[in-house]
Amino acid sequence: MAGAAPTTAFGQAVIGPPGSGKTTYCLGMSEFLRALGRRVAVVNLDPANEGLPYECAVDVGELVGLGDVMDALRLGPNGGLLYCMEYLEANLDWLRAKLDPLRGHYFLFDCPGQVELCTHHGALRSIFSQMAQWDLRLTAVHLVDSHYCTDPAKFISVLCTSLATMLHVELPHINLLSKMDLIEHYGKLAFNLDYYTEVLDLSYLLDHLASDPFFRHYRQLNEKLVQLIEDYSLVSFIPLNIQDKESIQRVLQAVDKANGYCFGAQEQRSLEAMMSAAVGADFHFSSTLGIQEKYLAPSSQSVEQEAMQL
Repeated sequence: MAGAAPTTAFGQAVIGPPGSGKTTYCLGMSEFLRALGRRVAVVNLDPANEGLPYECAVDVGELVGLGDVMDALRLGPNGGLLYCMEYLEANLDWLRAKLDPLRGHYFLFDCPGQVELCTHHGALRSIFSQMAQWDLRLTAVHLVDSHYCTDPAKFISVLCTSLATMLHVELPHINLLSKMDLIEHYGKLAFNLDYYTEVLDLSYLLDHLASDPFFRHYRQLNEKLVQLIEDYSLVSFIPLNIQDKESIQRVLQAVDKANGYCFGAQEQRSLEAMMSAAVGADFHFSSTLGIQEKYLAPSSQSVEQEAMQL
């Protein structure tokens, strides 16, 4: 019918550990999308979220509240949050009734920060799977604090978590290093930024860990974890500073290609842009180098001196 809302909807499922910047990302991305002319609906799926900074189109708190669940069932915050997601999974008709009037909007789903929801618990994955049956095409946007790059052990842990999330959630997936403007507040990077964003040869990280007496005893375990990550060869990251428009645009281009929005009819698109997305003509080296120059202090040592330290 002429004038009917498009049946296919697009959006982002914003996931990541607590404090990684999911809510701030939803605020910044929604403002950026509205500036582009897109109609945006932000959906809060985190019952623990209070004092939301963005305009919320749908709030799961109207269905189930974390405080009520904890009081009624004598659960802690973690158990209560898992119960809330299971309750939402059992009442998806409520969510669909809320989303149907918003057809034609671009959705941003602000998801809970409980790590196990994205690594092995089935409720959130089931909710995403049901949304796909409603012809809602989502990209999982997984945020990780960029300062983990300054610690080799934490970075390997983040890689394992990101890989487990990618395999479990079963959505087109984008990993982001958030808070790029704060990346060196906790220490210097051992390598260039592209080493971390492209997840290059991780054996160099093992050499760094071997210099620590504690991790020296776990070298074989670390070698197996690194081998697992490299065998799958799935994890890479896009740097993000939510206050930088160029950074947000770079993320949005990757998301639009992942969920197919750039091939749709919602906006005017040039043939050149569509062909570029189709063949994957994205060369991140120059952009990553620009980000490194912008946010990382230049090293006072030469390459030879750094090699001697290693």
